[in-house]
Amino acid sequence: MKLGRVIGSVMCTQKVDSFEGIKLLLLQPVDENLQGQGDALIACDSVQAGPGDLVLWEGGREAALGLENWYNPSDATVMGIVDQVYRGQE
Repeated sequence: MKLGRVIGSVMCTQKVDSFEGIKLLLLQPVDENLQGQGDALIACDSVQAGPGDLVLWEGGREAALGLENWYNPSDATVMGIVDQVYRGQE
């Protein structure tokens, strides 16, 4: 799983049938210091995340398995909302 921050939502007038009813989010991947890393991406939302939320997301085939209808073309899916990040002493 990877960390990311929800920075917006994506609206589509047409989707493949397997995405019907699925909210799409604009997600900025973040590093272990919660700093933006790389390009933003579009992710399916399986946990009702919203703008500003820190989330756990997965990519690849595992992303598709995170949705109720697991036979879908998702490349990224939000699978959890992070309440707190604890970093032990370094």
